[in-house]
Amino acid sequence: MWLEILLASVLGFLIYWFVSRDKEETLPLEDGWWGPGAKPTVREDESIRPFKVETSEEEIRDLHQRIDRFRSTPSLEDSRFHYGFNSKYLKKILSYWRNEFDWRKQVEILNKYPHFKTKIEGLDIHFVHVKPPQLPSGCTPKPLLMVHGWPGSFYEFYKIIPLLTDPKSHGLSDEHVFEVICPSIPGYSFSEASSKKGLNTVATARIFYKLMLRLGFQEFYIQGGDWGSLICTNMAQLVPSHVKGLHLNMAFIIRSAHILGLLLGRRIGGLLGYTERDMELLFPFKEKVFYSIMRESGYMHIQATKPDTVGCALNDSPVGLAAYILEKFSTWTSAEFRDLEDGGLERKFSLDDLLTNIMLYWTTGTITSSQRYYKENLGHGLMTQKHETMKVFVPTGFAAFPCELLHVPERMVRTKYPKLFSYSYMARGGHFAALEEPELLAQDIRKFVTLVEHQ
Repeated sequence: MWLEILLASVLGFLIYWFVSRDKEETLPLEDGWWGPGAKPTVREDESIRPFKVETSEEEIRDLHQRIDRFRSTPSLEDSRFHYGFNSKYLKKILSYWRNEFDWRKQVEILNKYPHFKTKIEGLDIHFVHVKPPQLPSGCTPKPLLMVHGWPGSFYEFYKIIPLLTDPKSHGLSDEHVFEVICPSIPGYSFSEASSKKGLNTVATARIFYKLMLRLGFQEFYIQGGDWGSLICTNMAQLVPSHVKGLHLNMAFIIRSAHILGLLLGRRIGGLLGYTERDMELLFPFKEKVFYSIMRESGYMHIQATKPDTVGCALNDSPVGLAAYILEKFSTWTSAEFRDLEDGGLERKFSLDDLLTNIMLYWTTGTITSSQRYYKENLGHGLMTQKHETMKVFVPTGFAAFPCELLHVPERMVRTKYPKLFSYSYMARGGHFAALEEPELLAQDIRKFVTLVEHQ
């Protein structure tokens, strides 16, 4: 009898283990056409064409005229950045933009790295492709795809690129030298916007995968934050055999058990595997999570429902566009910057860098198409999409920057990414990590790649 009970118990355990074990699913690769009209019957042109950022006197004159016509609304007394962008400080920004900012010079800086375009699924996809200027003997560069988010651009990576492609010249080990590819998401900057509904992160991941194949890379590393983190995650779910490693500085993880744990607070945090540092970054929950999300997510509701409406205003006013985007670079870099008259913007970024990012939206007229990305990904419910419930089975590294919009503990990250090779509590930094803390992010990428290469 006891033998039968033992055998039944073992059999029951094996059945439970078989049913409940992690299933290494992949997303179907499929195909798409996002250009205007019906998909042509002829084969798509797969040539890769050099591209150069350009400007004109007319473009600059129009910008200046629009800035000159700006109608200011006085800020409330002692409002700082609690009501949004402070109009007193905005006047300083506009004075610099109008009288000192040199767009022609910034265009030259943008062109210091090689730009290209190529047609994929009916869209002209723009990307920056930077090869190492020098390689140690016997070294092969590691291809690394880096993907931006909103309201950023490929320009976010300009400070980290040399640390990855030419580490020795910047006092770093040349054990890992990278060949960096930074594409623009369709509808952002110089990548053509979709003519059809439905272009989401999965479709973007497929497009960027095709881009890497077109460049001759069969296996590569990928890195992203914001939308870039979801695009890269989707790529790992689509073609895991091609992704050598996935590095993220943000994660979209929605699990009811973790949400319940956050609501119950510190008392059961330890039971969930949260560290003391996790506790510091997550609690008290009401102030550090709930109020923060409510305060910072208004834009998301607009863009996930009716992006074209607000897009009309922002695409017509460079000043409105600047205020709308730069406010994110303030409070998403540090929540404490809301208490400052200048939003702390110049504590972490230069006005030239901030305004260059604005100009990439203004001169290309892509603010509306970039906002539609929220509608395509969130407008129908993120949890209804298959990829959200799927795990990722490629080597993963995670950099947890302390001022990110929402801290994600290692235990929570591991539920989505079981092959988590590294998890780092970063010393400082917020949402725009590559632009704000390029050295820290580069070091963490290199640490992760070392673990993957030596596994």
